[in-house]
Amino acid sequence: MQATIDSQTARKDWLGLLAKAPAGELAQLWAAGGMAPVHHVLRAPEIGAVMVRGRAGAVGAAFNLGEMSVTRASVRLADGTVGHGYVQGRDRTHALHAALIDALMQTDAAGQVDRAILSPLREAASTRRATRAAKAAATKVDFFTMVRGED
Repeated sequence: MQATIDSQTARKDWLGLLAKAPAGELAQLWAAGGMAPVHHVLRAPEIGAVMVRGRAGAVGAAFNLGEMSVTRASVRLADGTVGHGYVQGRDRTHALHAALIDALMQTDAAGQVDRAILSPLREAASTRRATRAAKAAATKVDFFTMVRGED
């Protein structure tokens, strides 16, 4: 069954979440979820590099910042659904898990996968953001100016 969640925005969101998730955390949730779909590996996890580009002040001319390692994988489930996984770094298992989850999210199992894997990843990411924001707020310095009186 194809596309129970067919929105491109939703797919972009879960692929981004999978790419940014810590590999160990994702592996742990995958194992706990007990999902082992029958699948065929279309593209075995392979490591490559991409050029990272930047802009000064987000408006200037683009420049090459440097290269970054990326691992990608593609799978096809027994029902023909294809999933892709792209992750930063050199973790082949992380890329394979991301591809399998992407494929499952396009099937009727999407709700189960969301509850078992994606929701806990979203909550953990939110907690990390809040912790980082609290640490940054603790170092905030308020500058003020006192008006000198004329004697």
